[in-house]
Amino acid sequence: MKIHTIKLSEYGILYFNLCLSIGFALLLLFFRVHLTDSRFYLFLVWNLFLAGIPFAITQLFKMSDTMRSIRSIGFLGFAAWLLFLPNSPYIITDLVHLHNDRSSLVWVDLFLVFVFAFNGLLLGLLSMLDMYTLISQRYGNRVAKYTLFKVCLLSGYGIYLGRFLRFNSWDITTKPLTLFYQIVHSLREPNVWAFSFAFGGFLWILFSVLQSVLVKKNSL
Repeated sequence: MKIHTIKLSEYGILYFNLCLSIGFALLLLFFRVHLTDSRFYLFLVWNLFLAGIPFAITQLFKMSDTMRSIRSIGFLGFAAWLLFLPNSPYIITDLVHLHNDRSSLVWVDLFLVFVFAFNGLLLGLLSMLDMYTLISQRYGNRVAKYTLFKVCLLSGYGIYLGRFLRFNSWDITTKPLTLFYQIVHSLREPNVWAFSFAFGGFLWILFSVLQSVLVKKNSL
């Protein structure tokens, strides 16, 4: 009972701090809208919402015995998590909008996009840590590490699909043939591989660093 209480307390602190960080991002966006009378960067709210879906899925995994015990439901949950995970680091690429004519306050806009990108990336990394734990509990640490490495590379390619080919996570159900054709065509381009490995590798490094910090903290 005592251990369960401690876990609830730790999760409560995590959720509170996440809400605080996201609230700061929204407040900064509101300030930018008020200052410039422009709603150009409101799309960041939608992008951050999509970035939070993987985190929400892994929270459901941790709270639901059904999702963990029934293999078919667990597989569907993992597939949905994998489809939406690239949305978390994707917000980093929103820095490209700083070149837009409607991005008039460069330093304010740079900080704004950075704060949203940080929150999106943080939600993705936390969900990856949760998924690693869930997989390792069922299949072992080696399988979990190998799986997360491949997930990072796939996420790197998913970012490319979103930024350059303008596909969304749900297009796998609404535009499956178009998506398949574009994937096959894009894999012939060396730049696609370079982009995917660069972003995927960076995501893996961040995940590994965060995981090692948490392991060190728990060993103290």
